[in-house]
Amino acid sequence: MTKTALITGAAKRVGKGLALHLAAQGWNIAIHYNTSADDAIILQDELKSSFPNQKFELFSADLNVTSEVENLIPQVIRKMGSVDLLINNASVFDRGDFADTTTEFLDRQMNVNFRAPFILIRNFAQLAKEGTIINFVDTRIVNNKSNFAAYSLSKKALWELTKMTALELGPKIRVNAIAPGLTLPPEEKGDDYLWKLAENIAMKRPGGLEPILKSLDYILNNDYLTGQLLFCDGGENLG
Repeated sequence: MTKTALITGAAKRVGKGLALHLAAQGWNIAIHYNTSADDAIILQDELKSSFPNQKFELFSADLNVTSEVENLIPQVIRKMGSVDLLINNASVFDRGDFADTTTEFLDRQMNVNFRAPFILIRNFAQLAKEGTIINFVDTRIVNNKSNFAAYSLSKKALWELTKMTALELGPKIRVNAIAPGLTLPPEEKGDDYLWKLAENIAMKRPGGLEPILKSLDYILNNDYLTGQLLFCDGGENLG
């Protein structure tokens, strides 16, 4: 029986890479999106054309809105029949020093990056009952720089949630995390932006999607791995 993966933020960038990679391995994909409807439709068409015997469905949800997050897993199960893999990939990544962080700004970062994964993991545990969960954190969780204060705290919280849920939900559900580093440049910048930043890390180059996809495969293929964090950051976490 073909398994189904729900990927939040699947319409573009890293999420799209994950969707294409898993579809090529035979997975059905529940494509979650919020504002990227056009990108989601293009991806769905591409997947259906390449893999006509698999299922690719679209699911719209604003992860900042509780009711829409609460409905996401039930909708996927209703439409796809099951969900076997949850990848909490979607996030908002906004700069803001601690002292300048408004309550509204804090709420949005925490809601999308931490509260939504919390709800989705809980609902996955209650409704799917078994499978695999992968949370995308960030190499920033190892430091205390405050230039992305709310974002960094939301990802630190998600890593703590990864460990807590891995302990509670095993053995039927495994929960692990991936921490990307210099993967893709911001949409308004080019590759030279990442190469400049890479001068300060051990591997001296951006990673692209490949290290993330290899880490995804490692987690899926190692059924004794839970509560772990794979840094895909070329050593950025080392300081």
